Amino acid sequence: MTNLINVIVIFLQVSVGLSVFAIGLNATFHDLEYLFRNPGKLLRAFLSMQVIMPVFAVITVLSFNLLPAIKIVLVALSVSPIPPILPKRVFRAGGRESYAISLLVVAALLSIVWIPLYLEAFERIFAVPLQVQASSIARLALISVLIPLGAGLAVQAALPDFARRAASPISAVAMVMLLAGVLVVLAGTLRDMGSLLRDGTLVALVAFAVVGLIAGHLLGGPESQDRSVLAIYTAARHPGIAFAIAHANFPQQRLALAAVLLALLVSAVVSAPYVSWAKTHSVTA
Repeated sequence: MTNLINVIVIFLQVSVGLSVFAIGLNATFHDLEYLFRNPGKLLRAFLSMQVIMPVFAVITVLSFNLLPAIKIVLVALSVSPIPPILPKRVFRAGGRESYAISLLVVAALLSIVWIPLYLEAFERIFAVPLQVQASSIARLALISVLIPLGAGLAVQAALPDFARRAASPISAVAMVMLLAGVLVVLAGTLRDMGSLLRDGTLVALVAFAVVGLIAGHLLGGPESQDRSVLAIYTAARHPGIAFAIAHANFPQQRLALAAVLLALLVSAVVSAPYVSWAKTHSVTA
């Protein structure tokens, strides 16, 4: 069973890596610099993702009688960076590509520093020993975001015509692989996910996603294409890193993976109307 899980994890990592590589094939190094040329947007993004959401997660955990796995995962998600496949959803919603790509990279880099710092703060609040190795977060950030994106950017710079032709087929293959892997994982955790739906869990997860959308939309700035990026990014976080935080601190919590997946499903469902609205608004604006 352990070997099968390891194979599925590697399969998902490859599919995510291919997806981010495809994004890199359509990006430029100029895109990466976008937030450094717009420090105000970087500050507002940090406030939305790494101040409002952790504070809301702490308030939710202290206010609701949630199962331990849900409490752990909510806190872990609130400090995790952006899911590496999320930029595609942002692009479909009419988001600015430079902003989306730059924030993806900056969030991955900063997570190596801010996650251990946040866990120290949470340790004081909850009076529970919490820790995670920065090297573990760095490895996940490198594998899922930085290396595949950098490789795609390098190919795009050296072979722009090939990159333009290859991006769509590679993206399609990656999406099929990712969907297959997610379905397998869902099939194995569906029963556990069902056992988590009690004691206000669904309300807490919906509230987490809604607050993320509102915070990101309000802090995204006056332009709709920036508001949609930050709203969608704030509402959804990197599942691999969230699970790594949960597992490193509470390895006995077998429901942690199911809780991460449940939170992601709720976030996707809650965000869907906003994505549709943002896409329509970006066309008519």
